[in-house]
Amino acid sequence: MDAMIRALAKVTLRERPLDDVLQQITDIARDALPPAEATSITLLRREKACTAAYSGRMALDADELQYERGYGPCMDAGRTGLVLAVDDMREETRWPDYADAVVREGVLASLSSPLPYQGATIGALNVYSGSAHAFGEQDLQVAAEIADFIAVAVSNADAHTEAVQQAADMRRAMESRAVIDMAKGVLIARHHCSPEEAFAILSRTSQNHNRKLRDLAEALVASEYDTAPAKTVRPAR
Repeated sequence: MDAMIRALAKVTLRERPLDDVLQQITDIARDALPPAEATSITLLRREKACTAAYSGRMALDADELQYERGYGPCMDAGRTGLVLAVDDMREETRWPDYADAVVREGVLASLSSPLPYQGATIGALNVYSGSAHAFGEQDLQVAAEIADFIAVAVSNADAHTEAVQQAADMRRAMESRAVIDMAKGVLIARHHCSPEEAFAILSRTSQNHNRKLRDLAEALVASEYDTAPAKTVRPAR
């Protein structure tokens, strides 16, 4: 456990793509859980499941068998927030169709620990083994610790994405305001009107021609500084 905690503490969350972070954590999980032959992280976004990272082909194959069916321990752990362990797939009755299929892929035991996120769950950390009864209570604790860290990584990435989007939205808003102010200046010079009247001209023209106000303003500003004869934007009647 201590070695795992030290390994997780070295994972850098900032300035890295989420996929890279999750791949590193998945590798750590595989090392921290000796019974595991393969590990993966399932993320549920708007009820759509995907494997965000995996260590060992067995994990990806087992995950995809569940996605094809729309159910299974990794998906149900993510939906319900419950830890779902399978001691022996050959005796599993909760997901019989999946269990039969995954046994043919060499999986006999699995453990799926949910990822807590803002009062809900967004997926699961999954560990798979080709041996029955592979995972014990200590493995459940380790998996839960790693799942908590995964949730932090996802939360950090989501917060970063939201901040980037907000900055982009603000930049676009500022650009729109700037070009509209320039267009108003053009109209004020042409029609000797007030700023309010210039904006009213832009608004009416935008509505009458079914064009976005910013697009119309950009066209007006471009025409003003173009070498070709400028087209006059006249007040809409």
